[in-house]
Amino acid sequence: MLKSDATPARKNMSAPDGNPVPKDSKRTQVIAGFLRQRDAAEPGAEPVIVEGAVIDQTPSQDVTPAPQPAQPDVGASPAGEIELKLLVDADRMADFNAAPVIAANARNKGSRKHLKSVYYDTHERLLRRNGLSLRVRQSGARFVQTVKTDATDDPLRRGEWEANVPSLSPDLALAMPFIPEKLREHLQTHPLEAVFTADIHRHARMIDLPTGAVEIAFDQGELVAGERSLPVSEIELELKSGGASTIYEVALRLAEQGAVKPSIRSKSARGFDLAVGKPPSARRPRKLHLDPSVTLDEAFATILRSCYLHLLQSLPAAEDGRNPEGVHQLRVSLRRLRSALDLMRSVGALSNLDALRSEAKWLAQDLSAARDWDVFQLETLPTIAKACPSVAGFEALGKAAAKRQSDAYRKAHRALADRRCAAFLIGLGGWIETRGWRNDVAAEDLGQLAEPAVNFAERVLAEQHAKVLKRGRRFKSLSAEQMHRVRLATKRLRYLSEFLLPLYEERKSARRFSRRLAGLQEELGAFNDMAVTASLLDGLGTEPDSAIAAAAIAGWQARASLGVQPALQSTWRDFTAARVPWSSPD
Repeated sequence: MLKSDATPARKNMSAPDGNPVPKDSKRTQVIAGFLRQRDAAEPGAEPVIVEGAVIDQTPSQDVTPAPQPAQPDVGASPAGEIELKLLVDADRMADFNAAPVIAANARNKGSRKHLKSVYYDTHERLLRRNGLSLRVRQSGARFVQTVKTDATDDPLRRGEWEANVPSLSPDLALAMPFIPEKLREHLQTHPLEAVFTADIHRHARMIDLPTGAVEIAFDQGELVAGERSLPVSEIELELKSGGASTIYEVALRLAEQGAVKPSIRSKSARGFDLAVGKPPSARRPRKLHLDPSVTLDEAFATILRSCYLHLLQSLPAAEDGRNPEGVHQLRVSLRRLRSALDLMRSVGALSNLDALRSEAKWLAQDLSAARDWDVFQLETLPTIAKACPSVAGFEALGKAAAKRQSDAYRKAHRALADRRCAAFLIGLGGWIETRGWRNDVAAEDLGQLAEPAVNFAERVLAEQHAKVLKRGRRFKSLSAEQMHRVRLATKRLRYLSEFLLPLYEERKSARRFSRRLAGLQEELGAFNDMAVTASLLDGLGTEPDSAIAAAAIAGWQARASLGVQPALQSTWRDFTAARVPWSSPD
């Protein structure tokens, strides 16, 4: 794994210009159909409004309630938001405002506001490090203080609590009831300071669709932190009533107007990164939590939301291009998604899965070269060059590789800027929100979705575990191609385990099995990295002044592969001896 925080910043090799590209109307219609197919069949229940918070009661949705803070003794009321952003070019904003979905469904011409906000935190950034933000926003003569939480398990849902204050200065007493108790004492002794400001001109319009009401806010302005500034040009879609699938439906219709980039990255996250001059971060996926009694349908929804959240969180860093962990985590998120979709095939034939899986595969393929060259440039080359100081040509080899790396990033950025990518991301979100797989399951197989997920998990994990053991027979004598097949089977078992072993997380054997499986995948991955390096060197077309360095890398890795074998065989023995947690309780 690359340590992104220690990696030198790289130039952003290609910033998408946002100009429209030819639209694949057939593909958009297919993905949009995932949304509309279920909405027509199951319109959902009426929403319940509680103190400004929208709680969607549609049976197909798993709505996690906002955290319940201690009751405030001041005039602040709890709420929550369900929101998706679409990043757009500033000169195209008017085109989106005139989109047919707005013209036909808007209540009126909307309202225009000038919003000035100040975001606060302690000097140590205590709130930020704990997934919280605190801002005071001025709109006309009114000042509103807001505490927000980061998204946890659901990409669109965040906790939000507001209170009126007399000025742009924060009132910590009003915020305290919504701050975790463990942080309150520290906040009382460490003063808040202004970190950055937001100056936004907003045109807000409300539209009503059969599935719900959405406020569409067209935001333009800038974030300012000291001498640094960052332009803002985005469309915020916030659900006011109805089902969250309404947001994706509106987003798809707006995407028909021009290039958009779906985003869940808040102004707060962008502003704090701006203040310290760092690129967007890329997180590993959060660990899943599944109750052992959960149904298979609920387990699918939780797994897919986790994959989708990881995907959306990885996008900003990948698009920015300076943090190599961005492309890496985006590729991981796409692999996890494809594994989750493959897992769902075990229920029966699901034709819509093929379209989603195909799009995920297309995007992952256009990212793969960028990741391969990142590993070569940031890990392989410097490690071997440092170990072989007397060998000439490493600098020339690095320059040749840097050109390939730049080309690979341009290809990745073209894919991410493609309207095909936006349609895929929005359609995927809507399909997950509406649990579109229910429409695809044959009537005779629907009953499986209501059964305990643990029964399904036992069968699927046992089958994949047996496949790994079968491919690994006579492990010491396996050829490179056979070892590659073991690696692929192991990788699939690793993803299935991430998804389904949480059902057994109270068993000690689950933790031991996970550790040994992770160790095996790591060793097999190191073996595979050597093969990737050989492929990169073959395609590099080295010049005479770098040929010696290329030969040194090839020789180094050939020798290292011999050293890997004993460790790999030992790891394999440990894995095969591990007790499987799904067979019987500890």
